[in-house]
Amino acid sequence: MYYITRDTIRNLLNISTIKIDNIFFFFHYKITMVILVVFGLLVTKKQYFGDPIDCIVDSIDSHTIDMYCWIQSTYTIPSLTGAVVGEEVAHPGVANYDVMKHGTEETQSYTIKHHKYYQWVVLFLSLQAFMFYLPRFIWKRCEGGRVATLVGELHLPVCDSNLREKRLSIAVEYFTRYFHHHNIYAFQFFFCEVLNFTNIIGQIYFTDRFLDYGFLKYGPRVMEYAKQDKLFGHDPKDEIFPKVAKCIFHKFGPSGSIMRHDALCVLPLNIINEKIFAFLWYWFLLVAVITGVGLVYRLATFLPTFRTYLLRGRSRLVAKENIDTISGRCYIGDWFILYLIAKNMDAFMYRDFIQQLSQHLPGMKKVS
Repeated sequence: MYYITRDTIRNLLNISTIKIDNIFFFFHYKITMVILVVFGLLVTKKQYFGDPIDCIVDSIDSHTIDMYCWIQSTYTIPSLTGAVVGEEVAHPGVANYDVMKHGTEETQSYTIKHHKYYQWVVLFLSLQAFMFYLPRFIWKRCEGGRVATLVGELHLPVCDSNLREKRLSIAVEYFTRYFHHHNIYAFQFFFCEVLNFTNIIGQIYFTDRFLDYGFLKYGPRVMEYAKQDKLFGHDPKDEIFPKVAKCIFHKFGPSGSIMRHDALCVLPLNIINEKIFAFLWYWFLLVAVITGVGLVYRLATFLPTFRTYLLRGRSRLVAKENIDTISGRCYIGDWFILYLIAKNMDAFMYRDFIQQLSQHLPGMKKVS
């Protein structure tokens, strides 16, 4: 598992020389995916955090009770996570169903909370990593290597003159033949951008559901608790990620009667889990905001004037008249693929490409 994940991370960190997307896309399929894969790797490293669960109970083999409590889940009492340790509770949130109030003879019943999520953290993080890569996978299938084929060796600053002229001729001929036929290509990318935004919102919801609806306010609660001068009281991390929990095991005694055994279980992995999901709360929020800004940017590209301005910014060595001539005749799909080529082609090569292209498009219909 370790070596497979290590090799996967190395492959993910490789950045292609041909860029077929933008920075908003990059935050999803590259940065966020790598973060989730690294977190999944950390959770599997037993030498750092020990066994995922260690339970203490008399008269029962430790391996047996560990296995049982891992499968059946443990429980805590969320309302007692802020109780006085050593007087009211043994550990934060760890007590019997009926607890005697401190300093009185009254007993009070509390609602317990079962914790089963920790069995699935690695799989959940892996599924999230896959979901963040899925729009990129769909776009690569739809894109089909078109930009890489058109750019060829023209992304290099130095290129053989014959090869350079041949590649430029191929690119100009392609645009002349298929001008005004790139809208489907562009809208496939726009659809994947919407998928990115839908995914990040969905991941926030599913993470909240995975943690039993404790994720939406988890980040601010952890930050507020950390700002306290003295770390006491109700710790939100202990409520969702307890380090010690209880587990009940029943078995038959010598006379055939059912015996109940209360086990205290240490959950060392929650030391890292609580930090992982606290980070993910802020990271998902950041990615959601960035992706939302990306959608606003995409809506702005439907304005011809804005598209011309962007293409000028990518074509600093090209005469303004040539850019305006071509951009004024482009549908949004034509503009989109020209913009991608500008991102990948050498600036001098792109200048020559635009000059040749502008000479072949004088009779094309102008768009509004």
